[in-house]
Amino acid sequence: MPLQVIGAGFGRTGTASLKAALETLGFSKCYHMFEFMEHPEHARYWDAASRGKPVAWEGLFKGYQATVDWPGCTFYKPLMAAYPEAKVVLSVRDPERWFESASKTIFTASRGGLRQLLQLLVTPRMWRSVWVVRRILQVQTFRGKERDKEHTIAVFQAHIEEVNRTVPPERLLIYDVKEGWGPLCSFLGVPVPETPFPHVNDSETFQENMKKRFRKGAVKAS
Repeated sequence: MPLQVIGAGFGRTGTASLKAALETLGFSKCYHMFEFMEHPEHARYWDAASRGKPVAWEGLFKGYQATVDWPGCTFYKPLMAAYPEAKVVLSVRDPERWFESASKTIFTASRGGLRQLLQLLVTPRMWRSVWVVRRILQVQTFRGKERDKEHTIAVFQAHIEEVNRTVPPERLLIYDVKEGWGPLCSFLGVPVPETPFPHVNDSETFQENMKKRFRKGAVKAS
């Protein structure tokens, strides 16, 4: 089945919770940065995308019905063209709180102690994945200034505005995971589950999740 949901929201806007929610609703599997960590062989697809080259999206997303978080959110436009029936979910969050969360997680992962730890976990075959992620996030998205709060929040808000301008209203849901099942289920045309909406991967568990995912990727790359 082709991709049905395209997540256009940056990481740390509840994308792990959104992934779990979409899979609960039957859009399984849902691609996320976690998937990329576990599948270093996917680096060739994202490397091509980051260089503006043609991408065989059907090869990358074989077995997936949705994608959220990075790297996919960066390429929501070509994904919309490749999957014209897919709906777009733009996950959002208060910019100040988003920056605070990203600073403790995503941006921390690229330096300091966690970076040194990941260097011990990453195999030679996985380094291409690491550098592709670095190119997409640090270089192309934040221009190497992700620690500059004013700049980074401006990038975050500009992305939201661009998605609003680009995506036809009938294909777009602007969504805060705090809203729970209602808006998401209504937009996707599916029943509301009886189970509570999932809330996962807070800042406190991010680093442990990173280590676990890289370990799995290291085993597959070995």
